[in-house]
Amino acid sequence: MRIALGLAAAVLALSPSLAFWPSLVEAGELPSYTQPNATADAGDETQAGKLSARDVTARLFKAAPGSRPDLAKLNLTRLDLAELDFKHSRLDGSDLYGADLSRANLANCSLVGARLDRATITAADFSGADLTDARILRPTIFTTLEVETAEAPKFVGAKLVRIRSDGLLDRADFSGADLSGAVFGGGASREETLFSPASLTSANFTKAILKETKFPGASLKYARFIDADVSGANFRGSNLTGATFRGANLAGADVTGANLDETDLRGARGLDQVIGLTSATNFQSARL
Repeated sequence: MRIALGLAAAVLALSPSLAFWPSLVEAGELPSYTQPNATADAGDETQAGKLSARDVTARLFKAAPGSRPDLAKLNLTRLDLAELDFKHSRLDGSDLYGADLSRANLANCSLVGARLDRATITAADFSGADLTDARILRPTIFTTLEVETAEAPKFVGAKLVRIRSDGLLDRADFSGADLSGAVFGGGASREETLFSPASLTSANFTKAILKETKFPGASLKYARFIDADVSGANFRGSNLTGATFRGANLAGADVTGANLDETDLRGARGLDQVIGLTSATNFQSARL
């Protein structure tokens, strides 16, 4: 009896502080990671019940030829969706937190505002997909400690405008993609102290659009920016060792504090408008 009374008293003592949390959420003062997912609107399927992997497979299987399966605004968290062909599905606003999308075909799907935090995207194909305003925080890519090109995700020709991402994205293929306003690494979320800089070593950004894209402190060693538009991009503190910018438009890009050791800038345009170029680390060893 004494224990029960003690517990009741403790709950009552805590109740004022617990009641304070909803007000903080409503005011938008809590970190985004602690807030409910924006797609969880009252009355939708996210609240009514989470779909199973079998449910998702059935929807894809039953979709009429040439149609786009509708999987928008659904709770698909932590589902095993590996190797599925999503058949150009609409996944706008869906929550795919922790989902296994290994080797899944998401080419030409619409994932506007989707949440893919901590999702496994090993060898996933997002070519031509629309990931505008989506989040891919701390994804899992490689199955071992070895970085294998065959396991890196593909975003060829995808639309990644204002995407937020961090973590390991080494050797990912972003060739021909639109990454305008994207943020990789610090600043990708409100919890800046919880997230390490992004790693995009040997990533392919050939002919990609990277206007105003931010790579604060990111590892971009040996990344390829051939013929890319990186005007106004933020490379402050980034490691650009051995990166290639041949034919790229660098007008207005900021490389303050970046490591330019063996960075290939031959044939790059707008070098006279680059911020912090001559004072960048190892500028004397950059290839001009």
